Amino acid sequence: MLYGTLFIVCIYYILPLWVMVMTSLKGMPEIRVGNIFAPPVEITFEPWVKAWSEACTGLNCDGLSRGFWNSVRILVPSVILSIAVASVNGYALVNWRFKGADVFFTILIFGSFIPYQVMLYPIVILLREMGIYGTLSGLVLVHTIFGMPILTLLFRNYFSSLPEELFKAARVDGAGFWAIYFRIMLPMSMPIFVVAVILQVTGIWNDFLFGVVFTKPDIYPMTVQLNNIVNSVQGVKEYNVNMAATLLTGLVPLTIYFISGKLFVRGIAAGAVKG
Repeated sequence: MLYGTLFIVCIYYILPLWVMVMTSLKGMPEIRVGNIFAPPVEITFEPWVKAWSEACTGLNCDGLSRGFWNSVRILVPSVILSIAVASVNGYALVNWRFKGADVFFTILIFGSFIPYQVMLYPIVILLREMGIYGTLSGLVLVHTIFGMPILTLLFRNYFSSLPEELFKAARVDGAGFWAIYFRIMLPMSMPIFVVAVILQVTGIWNDFLFGVVFTKPDIYPMTVQLNNIVNSVQGVKEYNVNMAATLLTGLVPLTIYFISGKLFVRGIAAGAVKG
């Protein structure tokens, strides 16, 4: 009964993916015939090529390629900065108790429960005053800030599960803040870093709200480009191109997750059991 239930659930989640893949490999004449579940009679990769480099959004007809590179330019610095800051925060909160640490941690956790929509307008004003509204740098800063609360919680919980004797021994040997962090904490924390990378990559890459609010058409990320392609009202509705564009957009987070899935499970279990 257990395996039967799991099989039904798997079919439920795999079926939409099957439809997307099969539709993306068909030509429009075959799609108009019907039967969306049937495999293509004649496989064609033209919809994938068009989705990547030829699909139009308004006056631009360069497909998802421009949005992809914009997303990469947003993703890489956002992930590096947010994880670097959050890991140091978690390490300091556990091993280097400072005055006001509990208040600082409470504010961070409280920030993770505030809806993003509430803070959109104040952040727009703040970025405008800083002169980086409508730039990739502004969006990188936004993703870095919004990623810190949950990542700090994960790193704090993970570091608290490590043997405290290691930290004390390093202090006795004369190691300072950064020496302990780089030589002891980091080598032992690969699982939680993988968790943080997957969470940030998935959240930042799939983000639409921040991308459409804090950027402009020339630097729209891939998700905004996808929305513009799918919801375009010009010309014929090409469902195969839309499906191919959707699959292309989701390849990056899926690839990272499948490559590091085991470390993700280990890290999320180790970083979520202590409060």
